Formats: sequence, structure tokens, C-alpha cells
Amino acid sequence: MTVTSPTTSGKYHFPFQFSPNSKQDRDLLNQLEFLPSLKEILTIRQVHALEHATVWVLSELANSGTTKASNESIGGISTPQGFYLYGAINLSQLNQAVEKALQRITSGEWNLAVHPRCGTNLSVAMTLTAGLALGVNMLLPPRPIEQLLGFVIAVTAATQLAPGLGDLAQKYLTTAIPFNLRVINISLTKDLWGHTAHFVQVSWIN
Repeated sequence: MTVTSPTTSGKYHFPFQFSPNSKQDRDLLNQLEFLPSLKEILTIRQVHALEHATVWVLSELANSGTTKASNESIGGISTPQGFYLYGAINLSQLNQAVEKALQRITSGEWNLAVHPRCGTNLSVAMTLTAGLALGVNMLLPPRPIEQLLGFVIAVTAATQLAPGLGDLAQKYLTTAIPFNLRVINISLTKDLWGHTAHFVQVSWIN
């Protein structure tokens, strides 16, 4: 899942070298095809990366003044069948953005797979905050002042650590470079909750 970011993909970099293998998901699926839902898991990771890349491209187009989509209005949700995009998006411009995003991310712009406002980052932040708060609660005396001070320290530490850990979680867990995806249709539709959205439908290719 993605919401928009005030930064641009050109200014966003991984903290260390990252070189995915274009055959890794295909080979993994061939070796472990007996595992239930493996293909769906691998697919949604790639869809998630393509969603992020598309949002980056749409944001760049908005900054250049060539599209109505803005940094403040674009959001998305990924599924194994494709991803929903929300916001003031022109369908023809979305077609262009998806094509560019897929080409760029599979050609080496791995940074497009990670988005700083992704829901993964929020989940990591919440989990980290809860874990640190629980740890502090167990370590410190049960007096109110110590517990309050410990909670403030836990929240502060989580706030500092969460962005970096969230990016790592996206890079290695919740996204994968979409080497095995093909876009087959883009349309204006309703999502699972009845909200209007653009849906980018994809299929898996070996």
C-alpha cells in the first residue's frame, strides 16, 4: 500500500547496494511450486513494487506540470491481480506512467520499489513502538514517573528507527522487482469496498 511522498524518486536512495536477480522469483517458484499460495505471495510483492514505481512516476509528472495527479492525492493498494490507485488521475496519463514505471524499475532503478509513505513503514513503526514500550515497561520500576519516562524514550527511539527499518522491510519482504509482471488492462472501476479507483491488472509471465 502506498500514499504519496513529498520527495521524488531521483532523490531517494537505498542505504547500501541492492542488485536483484531477474530470475530469482521464477526459479524459486519452479523449485517450491508445491507450497500453497507461493505464487500469490511472489506476485503481490512484485505488484507492490510496480505500484510504488507508478506512484513515483505520476508524482514526477505532477511536479513537471504534465498531469493532474498530485503528490497529495495519489494512493494505492496492491492485490495478486494488480493494484488500485486513488486520486485525480487521468486514464491515458496513467497508462503512460505504468509503462514508464515498469520499464524503469526493471531496467535498474531499484529505488522505485520503495516508497517512504508505504503502509509497511507504518506497520513497522507501530510494531516497534509496541515492542519497545513493552520492553521498557518490564525493565523499569512500576512507578508512574519511571513508566512515563520509559514510554517517552520508547516512542522517541521507535520514531528514529522506524523509517530505516521500514525501508528494509519493503526492500526485502513486501516488494520485489516486477520482472515477471505484464500489464494487461487499466480501467476505472470500484474497489472491494465500493470506492472508485483505477485498477491496473497484471498477469504473471515466466
